[in-house]
Amino acid sequence: MSRSARPSRRALLAAAPLAAAAAPALAAEVLPAGALKGRTVLITGASSGFGRLTALHLAGLGAHVIASMRNLQKGRRPEAASLKAEASGLPGRLDLVEIDVTRPDQVVSGVAAAERLAGGGLDVLVSNAGIGLSGPLELHDEAALEAEFQTNLLGGLRMARAVLPGMRARKAGLILPVSSQLGRIIMPNMGGYCSGKWGLEAAFEAMAYELAPLGVEVTIVQPGGYPTRIWETGSRAVEAMIARNEPERVQAYAQHIAMTRASMTAPRRSDPMDVARAIAGLIALPAGDRPLRQPVHPDTTVTTAVNKALSDVQDRVLSRGPYAAWRAAVSG
Repeated sequence: MSRSARPSRRALLAAAPLAAAAAPALAAEVLPAGALKGRTVLITGASSGFGRLTALHLAGLGAHVIASMRNLQKGRRPEAASLKAEASGLPGRLDLVEIDVTRPDQVVSGVAAAERLAGGGLDVLVSNAGIGLSGPLELHDEAALEAEFQTNLLGGLRMARAVLPGMRARKAGLILPVSSQLGRIIMPNMGGYCSGKWGLEAAFEAMAYELAPLGVEVTIVQPGGYPTRIWETGSRAVEAMIARNEPERVQAYAQHIAMTRASMTAPRRSDPMDVARAIAGLIALPAGDRPLRQPVHPDTTVTTAVNKALSDVQDRVLSRGPYAAWRAAVSG
């Protein structure tokens, strides 16, 4: 079936009530055993959190998962051995490659290694590697902000650029950048993190339009707050931020710092497996049926509303003129 004959994403997202109902349902969908057999998926940031859970979940559904993390060759990742061991009894296959998404050379070599392991092309990229950055913006030096952008924004783009030649050659492929509800909503004391995720959202929406005539799809995954290790590492980063600032600045932002510390340790009872299940559900959908964005959380009301409002603006801007067909292919 030609791409033009497939049902477009507009059919899924034309009405706000339908979009609002579809998002949580997809996150909770239970796929049958073997649902992803024959799919090859490269996942970044697989040492913990969403990446690790997704790697194991997809392998459990029969996929060939190529899980990447940093520092494999230096032997500093016990997470690698435990991930392999946990995956050993699953119906799918799990391999490991070393990729630090902030290093262009490792992105190129890691993707090449993944393609060799796949025996050809990769079907899916789950661009999950990310770091947290919390606290008032004045207290973040350039090194901290650069590290956040290098990982959360540029790292995702590096990975996409590396896998796209193969996907374009086959006129098939799916890229799933893992963003955040804070890629659409702005929170005080989270400006650095929001900036990177907003950039990610903009870049991959633009890429979705650009790839529409080339047969490659993009769906941006938007998790809410889940109990993963990002909060522990974020807490350490907050204390390091405080330590490197002058006492006057720290005192000026005492209230902000207290709020930030409280947010790092706040209880989060939602199940991070929601994200792994949502990613599996997106991979299982037929090409042409996937939404441009997929919020994932027990409460996606705000994210869905923002997505709908901005989608309406995009329709008004792009639905007439040279990009109308591209917009129609990726509406949402």
